[in-house]
Amino acid sequence: MKSSRKATTVLALLIGLLMSAQDNSTPNAKVGFKGGINLSNLYVDDVDDENVLTGFNAGLFFDLPLSKNVSLQPEVSYTVKGAEVTYDNLLVSGTTKYRLNYIEVPVLLKATILPGFNIHFGPYAAFLVDAKITNESTNATFNFEQNIDKSDLNTIDAGLALGTGIDLGNFGIGVRYNYGLTKVGKEQNYAGTTYTFPNGKNSVLNIYATIKF
Repeated sequence: MKSSRKATTVLALLIGLLMSAQDNSTPNAKVGFKGGINLSNLYVDDVDDENVLTGFNAGLFFDLPLSKNVSLQPEVSYTVKGAEVTYDNLLVSGTTKYRLNYIEVPVLLKATILPGFNIHFGPYAAFLVDAKITNESTNATFNFEQNIDKSDLNTIDAGLALGTGIDLGNFGIGVRYNYGLTKVGKEQNYAGTTYTFPNGKNSVLNIYATIKF
């Protein structure tokens, strides 16, 4: 009977030590704020650095540790994507901006590979909230601002995200690239001609800062 009690006591102590070790090795879950700038464009075949539109991103993220150096990081943010196209011909020159506003939800796997230095990757999905085209030209006749009919655009944008960051305690900075896999515009038919507008996918480089609470 005494042996049984001793064994139970030892087992309880071992379980307590294991739980304590696990608590020490695995950080607590945290929530934080993330915000920064976007450098985006719409690509058709290959991604390039032309037609870049400057926007912003802001939202919340959740740091859910799976182990000491690996965590799951779901996010929800408001982000501005699109492109800025400059044209110059015999009749007129100007700039057209395509602004596409999304609520974006990436789910990332984050790995700390060196103290304070991480890489993260995973899929994202985004919901189109609003879209607008603006144009400013040397000829005022061509100046306009209009809302794109959202029914002409795909509501969902989806793709892959890959980035790296530096964590300084509860503060951090990072760079991430989002590679869109879905076309922004829907296929349409006008006067017997089939076309897609905008005929491109989202490409976004975002530079951001974070703070955890």
